Amino acid sequence: MTATVGGTTALGDNAARQLANATKTAPQLATITPRWLTHLLQWVPVEAGIYRVNQVKNPEDIQVTCTAKQHENQLPRTYVDYDAQPREYFLNAVSTVLDVHTRISDLYSSPHDQIKEQLRLTIETIKENQESELINNPDYGLLAQVTDEQRIFPLTGAPTPDDLDELLTKVWKEPAFFLAHPLTIAAFGREATRRGTPPPTVSLFGSQFITWRGVPLIPSDKVPVADGKSKILLLRVGDRRQGVVGLFQPGLPGEQSPGLSVRFMGINNHAIASYLISLYCSLAVLTPDAVAVLDDVEIHKYHDYSVLDTYK
Repeated sequence: MTATVGGTTALGDNAARQLANATKTAPQLATITPRWLTHLLQWVPVEAGIYRVNQVKNPEDIQVTCTAKQHENQLPRTYVDYDAQPREYFLNAVSTVLDVHTRISDLYSSPHDQIKEQLRLTIETIKENQESELINNPDYGLLAQVTDEQRIFPLTGAPTPDDLDELLTKVWKEPAFFLAHPLTIAAFGREATRRGTPPPTVSLFGSQFITWRGVPLIPSDKVPVADGKSKILLLRVGDRRQGVVGLFQPGLPGEQSPGLSVRFMGINNHAIASYLISLYCSLAVLTPDAVAVLDDVEIHKYHDYSVLDTYK
C-alpha cells in the first residue's frame, strides 16, 4: 500500500486509487461499422409492409416513328403493356428481446444508464445484421437479385481497372457506387497502382474513399469472402433513376428511427424487464440493369516488382 523511492516512504498507487474516480467510457462494441450502404440508399416508405414493382411488358414492342416534313407518313399505332404478375417485396423483421434485471438498472446506472446502453448496443447489432441482410438475404438481398446478364468475371482473377470498366458497362446509366469488402478494395488498389493509375479519392460523410472513373468504392465487411475470393457490386440508386431502393415501414408503435421500433414488454416475476426491438426493412431492385456484380474476385494477389511477372 506504500511505495519507497530514494529511501523515502509514501502512499502508493494502489492505495491512492481507492480515493480516485476513474473516468468511464460508454461500453464499446468492436463489431460496429459505419454501414455506408444504408446511408447511400434512398429509403422509400411502404404501406402495409408491401412494395409492388410494376414494369412495362415487352418494351421493344412500343412503336414510334420520326416523320419527315415533306412526307405524309402513316403514324404507327401502339400501346404500353404491363407485367400482369409484378414482383412484390415484403418487409422482413430483424428482432430480438432484450432482458435487463431491474436491480441492475436501479443500482448501477451512474454515470451511464444501464438500460440506455443495453438498448444502444443491441440496436447497433440489429443494424449491423440489417446491412448484412440487404446484401446477402437469399430473397431480397442485392446478390440474390443480380441477373445472369449482369454478372461478369475478372480477366486475371484479381480485380483490375479493366474489370471495373466492364462492370460500368453493365450499370452505365448513372452508376452511384461500387460496394466491396475492404480486402477487395485493397486488392483493386494494388492492381491500379501496378498499372500506374493509382485511384483518386473523394470525401463522403467526412471519410475518404478511393474512386474509379469518378465512382466511389464503398467498403462493407458484409460482402462475403470465401476461399480467398469475393465480389464487387455496382449500384444505381433511387426510384427516379429506376435503381435500388431500401424499404421501411413508417409510423411504427414505439418508433425510434425509420423502421426501428422499441417496445417495453413488462416486468416478470423474476424482476426482469423486457424490451422488444424490431427493425423492419427490405430492398428492391427496380430494373435488372440497376445492379451488377464482378464475381470470383481473387483478393490475396500481391506483386513482386523486381521480376517481369510481378505476381508473387
